[in-house]
Amino acid sequence: MRFRHLRMLQVVQATGSLRAASQALNLTQPALSKALTEIESAFGFVLFLRTARGLTPTAQGEAVLRGATLLLEELGHLRADALTANRFAAKIRIGAPPFVAQMYLGGVVKKLVNHATPMRVQLMEERVPALIRALQQGEIDALISTFPLQRLESGAGAFQYIKLFETQFAVIACAKHPLVRARHVDWARLARERWVMPAEGSMGRKLIEDCFTHAGLPAPLPVVESTSPTTSVQFVAADLGIGIVPDIALIRRSVPPGDSVKQIRVQPEPPSSVVALIFREGASNPRVAQLRDVLAEVFRVAPLN
Repeated sequence: MRFRHLRMLQVVQATGSLRAASQALNLTQPALSKALTEIESAFGFVLFLRTARGLTPTAQGEAVLRGATLLLEELGHLRADALTANRFAAKIRIGAPPFVAQMYLGGVVKKLVNHATPMRVQLMEERVPALIRALQQGEIDALISTFPLQRLESGAGAFQYIKLFETQFAVIACAKHPLVRARHVDWARLARERWVMPAEGSMGRKLIEDCFTHAGLPAPLPVVESTSPTTSVQFVAADLGIGIVPDIALIRRSVPPGDSVKQIRVQPEPPSSVVALIFREGASNPRVAQLRDVLAEVFRVAPLN
């Protein structure tokens, strides 16, 4: 097996047919068909089902293709490391949702780039589902993100999880909103308000929806949706609706100037979320090991084994 064979499998999967794949690879169709048969013989099982509609990966083929993607990504990573070896020990690709990146990762990145063996840092700021896919496909080395505690404790899936800390969330409104002055506000009252929410399918959106579900209420339809927590806070400050942000945003005054956003005293409070380091199961990656050491130092937790 050679890396070109792995690339060949990727193209066959992407195109779904020998004809299209042979054109993309600049090969004749018989040559590609022969190469694919040889690859399957080397593995000892069929990778693609041949049908009149094209080629579809088998379950075993899907596993091989995931591995092929990871190997090809790592090969590109190795080349990038070699090109910058005179200045940096390596490059680490970290994924994080925007609020984690903005609120927590400044000190982490600083220590990585100023380390005795300095690393280049490539940060991908995305919603958690997209980051999980990127981690699965080898596009990032590790993910630092909020994660459901029950999933973290179950240890399920193809990832390893290390809890870093918990973060609390606060319901906020424009400073002039009448609910800011109330001593206690329940979720039934909040259900009647206009809301600024994260995009559907995001972890932040699920947090809000779960709060209403636990109160026995349907979640309200937001008047504004935004993928950026910073932008959402700006909309709340403009009195377009109420929202939820990590309470560290209030502690660090990461809100518009003039105290234009205030916390609403909600009962029960939104649940806390775990922020965890997440990486691929069984991956022996020295870059991730260095990141783990830095995280242990920055967040003053026990060494991450």
